[in-house]
Amino acid sequence: MAYDPGAIDATLAAAVGDEPGLIAELREAFLDSAKRALAALNAAADPESWRGSALRLKGLAASFGAVRLMALAQDAADAPAGDVAVLRKLQRAVDRL
Repeated sequence: MAYDPGAIDATLAAAVGDEPGLIAELREAFLDSAKRALAALNAAADPESWRGSALRLKGLAASFGAVRLMALAQDAADAPAGDVAVLRKLQRAVDRL
C-alpha cells in the first residue's frame, strides 16, 4: 500500500474549498495530532491503553483520508502492546506526512 501525500490535501480541499492557507493550517493540526497520538501509543503501559491509543490514531487518520496511516493504526490495534516493529512503521508513516 503506497503512501499518497495528496489524499490528505484532497480531503481537506473537499471540506474547506480552495483555501490554501486554511488547508495548510489544518494539515499542520493533523500532523500535530498524529504525533501526539503516536506518543500516546509509545507511552501505553498496558494492552488496553495500547489498543485505545491505536484506535484513536486510526480514527484521526480516517478523518483526514490518510488511508495508509489508518491501516497501520489498525495493525497496531491488533498487535501485542509495545510491538516495536509496528511502532517503527507508524513512526515512518507519520514522518512522511
